[in-house]
Amino acid sequence: MSAERIAAGAAVGGAVAVQLGAAIGATIFPLVGPGGVTAVRQAVAAIALLAVARPRLRGLTWRAVRPALLLGVVLVTMNLALYGAVERIGLGLAVTLEFLGPLAVALLGARRRLDLVCAIMAGIGVALLTGTVPGLDPVGILLALTAAASWAAYILLSQRAGRTLPGVQGTAIASLVAAVITSPLLVVALVGLDPSQLLPVAVVGLAAGILSSALPYSIDLIVLRRVPRQLFSVLQSVHPAAAAVAGLLVLGQALGAWQVVGLVLITAGNVVAVSRATPVPADSPRRMVAEA
Repeated sequence: MSAERIAAGAAVGGAVAVQLGAAIGATIFPLVGPGGVTAVRQAVAAIALLAVARPRLRGLTWRAVRPALLLGVVLVTMNLALYGAVERIGLGLAVTLEFLGPLAVALLGARRRLDLVCAIMAGIGVALLTGTVPGLDPVGILLALTAAASWAAYILLSQRAGRTLPGVQGTAIASLVAAVITSPLLVVALVGLDPSQLLPVAVVGLAAGILSSALPYSIDLIVLRRVPRQLFSVLQSVHPAAAAVAGLLVLGQALGAWQVVGLVLITAGNVVAVSRATPVPADSPRRMVAEA
């Protein structure tokens, strides 16, 4: 099995972990809200990743660490926006809209008619997912689109952080930055809890932090060193399907028939894009410019 296929399989596994962790984290919305869940996730991820990566801060240059610092800010924006959207419009729909971010990254690097067809399929799928839901919350849609833009930035910055820092140090530093930024939310969430609620929040937070942050962020950073950014972006098409299944199994959030059709169109369009992707040589000027 080629290294690229192994990396692709790892990316899919990371996507499943993300959505399972997101669904688990959403179960404590009534206790700490979306902001509290995000803060707990980031704190757990930072502790776990710093223990594993043990980044050596001495000797780091600003140029090397800057992508990781920016990545930390993006992580906060992406997770707060996504959980806010999940609270309003459900996990499956929120993640499907969020996927427009990776889709945009993939299409911006594409130059073929087939990619346009895939984009149209995805657009129809999104229309079915959003246009057939009665009383759809516009704030939830806006939050999901904010998460989409953040996801696109996450892909670009993860790739850069992986090039400037060894191992998973980039992810560890980014998680530390995100944990510091969200620490006030963590304090507010914990202070407002009844003592009997601390244990369930801690257990759920630990699971969500490992599954949705520490594990997949590390996988993504490593995978982006081995596959083209465009292919990685298209592989993220598994997220909406994983979110729909996780939302159904963990949260009981079922999609209607038209939403399922929309989900299938989005996923199918991007599977086609992956299967027909033409590898670009590492020394190609086009690839060097696309990944700069």
